[in-house]
Amino acid sequence: MKKIIVLLCFIYSASLFSQVDKTLKQEKQRFVDNFAKDTSKTKKASVKNLENKPPIDLYKIVSLDRDTTFVDTTLTIAKDYRFNYLRKDDFELMPFSNVGQPYSNLAYSYNRKNLIPFFGARARHYSYKELDDVYYYEVPTPLTELYFKTAFQQGQQLDAMFTVNTSRQFNIAVGYKGVRSLGAYQHILTSTDNFWASTAYHTKNEKYFVRAHLTSQDILNEENGGLNQNSIQLFVDDNPEFRDRGRLDVNYEDAETLLKGNRFFIENEYRFIKPDTTSKTALVIGNQTYYEIKRFTFKQDTPFEDYGVSYKPSNLDKKTSLDKFTSRFYTRFSNGILGKISGYLEYSSYDYGYNSVLLLNNQTINNKLKGTTVQLGGRYQKNYKGFELSGEGSLLLSGDLTGNYLSGKAGYSFDKDNYIEAKISIKSAAPNFNFLLHQSDYVNFNWQNSFNNVKQQIVYFKLQSKKYGAISATYTGIDDFAYFAIKPNDSTPTPQQYNSRVNYLKIKAEKEFKYKKFALTNTVMYQQVVTGEEVFNVPQLITRNSFYYQDHWFKKALFLQTGVTLKYFTAFNMNAYQPILGEFYVQNTEEIGGFPLLSVFFNAKVRQTRIYFKYENLTSLFSNKKEYFSAPGYPYRDGVLRFGLVWNFFL
Repeated sequence: MKKIIVLLCFIYSASLFSQVDKTLKQEKQRFVDNFAKDTSKTKKASVKNLENKPPIDLYKIVSLDRDTTFVDTTLTIAKDYRFNYLRKDDFELMPFSNVGQPYSNLAYSYNRKNLIPFFGARARHYSYKELDDVYYYEVPTPLTELYFKTAFQQGQQLDAMFTVNTSRQFNIAVGYKGVRSLGAYQHILTSTDNFWASTAYHTKNEKYFVRAHLTSQDILNEENGGLNQNSIQLFVDDNPEFRDRGRLDVNYEDAETLLKGNRFFIENEYRFIKPDTTSKTALVIGNQTYYEIKRFTFKQDTPFEDYGVSYKPSNLDKKTSLDKFTSRFYTRFSNGILGKISGYLEYSSYDYGYNSVLLLNNQTINNKLKGTTVQLGGRYQKNYKGFELSGEGSLLLSGDLTGNYLSGKAGYSFDKDNYIEAKISIKSAAPNFNFLLHQSDYVNFNWQNSFNNVKQQIVYFKLQSKKYGAISATYTGIDDFAYFAIKPNDSTPTPQQYNSRVNYLKIKAEKEFKYKKFALTNTVMYQQVVTGEEVFNVPQLITRNSFYYQDHWFKKALFLQTGVTLKYFTAFNMNAYQPILGEFYVQNTEEIGGFPLLSVFFNAKVRQTRIYFKYENLTSLFSNKKEYFSAPGYPYRDGVLRFGLVWNFFL
């Protein structure tokens, strides 16, 4: 931790000194030159203002796929939905009581294109920065963003980012996300560290580009197995002697999980032909290479009898590892008439497993899944008079794994306020490595399987209108669905594969109504599992409604936004959490849901600072029975007041 702070301070100081006055003046002059084309009556005033403060849209944020946005300092209800530990809208998720713990899924979106299996422990990956979660920047002046939010007892959460261009060609960005929260219940501490750094450079003639990033992440969670049966009843009955949640007994107090990961990524790109004012033709070749290691460890001092027999009488400690190397060679061609065409050839090697071979019931469980793959893929995109056509596909050509992906999308913009799109995709890929191979100090949690590929077919439709709102519908069909569940006469979950088809439909509608200074924002989702409901559990209805007031106060020095948000989902057989695996498993005996989650918020913006106050789960104060759970055995958080802010510095 100290090393990271020192590194951040060093880079910050060095970057400030390197941002010399000459470079800054050149950047400002470029902005003035761009604005010089303005023929409006306010041109002189605009240019004069630019000399002191570059426009916000010049602070660019670039994704892995080179989609570009800019820094947004506005205060909206959508920002309130994203003001959480994940920094994402969690409408389809149900958080646990402590920040940084797993999230139960209320809905599912299958939009990943990966053909190589994911590392397991998916319930512990919500806060893990994957390849496409790291961004690159281009800024006219140094930029800092600070996110802060209170946690639950003896801890806080921080997400800080600093970026600077030492010249127009070279950018450096560093970030750190840290959380420590004790939590209200026994042995549920969270302690996470996510460090990342990225850089981007291009030559003055804009023909050679290079991007790189590195990440170092560790996510530590104490595990308690949830409340025991006696404590669950005390919680539900709202026994006044146990409103101090630390007095409720949990299943165990001596276990923890640790997810660690390190990654280095670099991309080199050369533009043989670059577009200019007379031609829109471009030809690019490039290479992306990255190496990543992941480790997931489950430790426990004394075996828990409900998990069955263990090989060791104490000090259980099992580490799962994955080393992955990927190198992709690609080319892109774009033309004003033909559109954008790209293709790639990708080589990957993976090494997943454990330190030793295991003999169990006359079966040998190997310690490694190792192999290499060669993947071929391509993409096409064309925009013409409001129409957007695109398609992409990939195929594993060689290796022990097989898989393919194919999708096509068509969209049309009637005007700037109305848009319609449809998409269809198919995918076949192996389930994550946890299903294929797992070893544990508990006998019941050892297996090796040769599962079929999971096949997905998705049809998606969306209609978006500024006047009427947005509505989307997604149909998902899954063959050979892989899941964890407890078999009859067993006590612990094991991997299984469904021999029938899962058919899953979800329809989502969003609309905001405004009247003067008041607004009502609504998001409603209807879901139906047509077939496969015994292995695929989702609530039939999820709704979130926010009623709020907003206005400028104190001669527009402060922008205020205050109101209430109600979230509700119907009761369903919510999946249960298994700490050893770091995964959720299907259960069909306990329904959870049917309770309202009401929160009151007071948000304000002063210059580039957004301030948030929120009282979460207000309904817990008025209920005689506590029936709100995040998963079987894991209660949701009680009513709590939380404070936080997001602060942007433009130097």
